[in-house]
Amino acid sequence: MKIPKVIVKVADASFNIVAKLAPNKSKRIRELYYWKFVKGEEKELSSNHYSQFFTSHFNLNESYYNGKKILDIGCGPRGSLEWAEMASERIGLDPLADKYLKLGAANHKMTYINAPAENIPFEEKHFDIITSFNSLDHVDDIDQTVSEIKRVLKLGGIFLLITELNHEPTVAEPITFSWDIVKKFEPEFEIVEERHYEKRNGIYKSLRENILYDHSNLKQRPGVLSVKFRKK
Repeated sequence: MKIPKVIVKVADASFNIVAKLAPNKSKRIRELYYWKFVKGEEKELSSNHYSQFFTSHFNLNESYYNGKKILDIGCGPRGSLEWAEMASERIGLDPLADKYLKLGAANHKMTYINAPAENIPFEEKHFDIITSFNSLDHVDDIDQTVSEIKRVLKLGGIFLLITELNHEPTVAEPITFSWDIVKKFEPEFEIVEERHYEKRNGIYKSLRENILYDHSNLKQRPGVLSVKFRKK
């Protein structure tokens, strides 16, 4: 769901004032505000749309997840891994995880861990699969986040990335990068699949519409990057 522009403008004006005084705090406030707004609109935060992006979008079957340990970075409160009952471990990592429990996440079967992507509280090579859907540009330190992803993924494990790029920095999405973000994952990771999409109303809608990014159009504009990496 997209928040109406008039509400966004008013909220941004307030949050920008707070951001100058306490950047990290203002970002958390903005993100929580978004989810409370969505919760108020939808009443029940559904997770029905997630499974296809973990599976068919990346040419994976649900059976691939059998017995696997999964980490979803920046998971949000919808229950992104509720569908993955076949996994041996399904962890949602988010610095607002404790707050999300009050939005309905306490009823989910997946496990929520309250921690930032820059400090993942698991040992080296713990996870078989790590995902970051619409969250990489929300982090505080992109280099430390990438380092942590590399650290906790097993050899031969996969990292699935869906992210917006080439956008203006915002309070909630302060990190901006372009298509060459994939180079930050070298040399430990190799690209198995990489696709570029035009940005429409919402990242997931952009993927469903399947309109590939026209790189011949030199106009500076946001896009959506989808990559399947494997740790070598």
